[in-house]
Amino acid sequence: MRDVSLWRCLLGVEKTVIERVEFDEDADLLVAHVRPTKRQRGRCGICRRRSPGYDAGPGRRRWRALDLATVRAELEAESPRVRCRTHGVVVASVPWARHDAGHTYAFDETVAWLATQSAKSTVTALMRIAWRTVGSIITRVWADVEAGTDRFAGLRRIGIDEISYKKGHKYLMVVVDHDQRRLVWAAPGRDRATVRQFFDLLGPERCAQITHVSADGAEFIDAIVAEKCPAAVRVADPFHVVSWATDALDEIRRETWNDARELARKEPKRGRGRPRADAPSRPGSERATALKGARYSLWKNPENLTEQQQVKLAWVAKTDPRLHRAYLLKEGLRVVFQLPYSQAVEALDRWISWARRCRIPAFVKLQKRIVKHRARILAAIEHKLSNGLIESTNTKIRLITRMAYGFKSPEALIALALLNLGGHRPALPGRT
Repeated sequence: MRDVSLWRCLLGVEKTVIERVEFDEDADLLVAHVRPTKRQRGRCGICRRRSPGYDAGPGRRRWRALDLATVRAELEAESPRVRCRTHGVVVASVPWARHDAGHTYAFDETVAWLATQSAKSTVTALMRIAWRTVGSIITRVWADVEAGTDRFAGLRRIGIDEISYKKGHKYLMVVVDHDQRRLVWAAPGRDRATVRQFFDLLGPERCAQITHVSADGAEFIDAIVAEKCPAAVRVADPFHVVSWATDALDEIRRETWNDARELARKEPKRGRGRPRADAPSRPGSERATALKGARYSLWKNPENLTEQQQVKLAWVAKTDPRLHRAYLLKEGLRVVFQLPYSQAVEALDRWISWARRCRIPAFVKLQKRIVKHRARILAAIEHKLSNGLIESTNTKIRLITRMAYGFKSPEALIALALLNLGGHRPALPGRT
């Protein structure tokens, strides 16, 4: 193999002329002086269209290449400017790097692959760059992937939810594809305008092709979905519906505990030390103490209760019929989602009737909410759809954020999440 061809392979460049290679022993740096081949010269850096030359530009500049063993490597070349009829005066493109980037294609692809596989400290230490630089590289790589793919093709059943990615009420709106089980879109924000942004990007024709939309019941999501996809079946997430019942149950538990504490405050206080054998009982204090640990016994599914929690639940059933009735209402709603559709319709109507006359304000209020979302709840059972996929996606986005120790801007987080979870993971250079 000729020396020039060998250097081209080692540096990971194509359509490039290697003029000479120098090694700076003091800086422990290898510098390859290069230039584009004749067919690659005089092209716009943005659209790569052939354009007339404008001037010599700022002179020679360098691009960071992949390290050769333990030695840093850089490419150096002239950076003339051309006059593009679309983009005006811009720096001419080079075949080894993206426009307005300081790293080669091979370097960018390697960093993007590492960012999808490992933590921030690994990428920054191995590649000898700052984490902010990693974010810029990820954004560039995703922009190229997005330009070459249509991530909205074939969307039929989607899920929409929001996730907090940073302190200070910083949210991302996330959309997943239920059929291909991948992340398709994300944007900063948590309001009607953010959801509208997705459907505007989708366009009227593709909005008409959406058949199912699952969400957590947020009003601003429902309003936009009804406007943009009126024919789509809107599906309520079973997990969120059951969580409404759990919240109502916890409200009753807190009321019961506070009543017991109030009763305990009115009881005569005992002195220090062990009470006398003939000391009067303090039912309020004993009840408040017993209720203090009842939260998980009431929250958890019956099949997951420990032996001690089962004893606690049995005590609640004997001593507080109202709280136990609230627990049964919560469990009854959960059972509805485990039934076949034909049985679930009747079971849900019976649950609504039961909750309506239960004389527990929190569940009377809940049944009104269930009636409002009845069609969507039954649609979730009929079509077997939930927000499980999007909750899993949100968990992975949180993991990406933790591994990176946070992101300065949401754009880098979104790009990394789409590379990781959107079905477009970058490959290492030189691998097929």
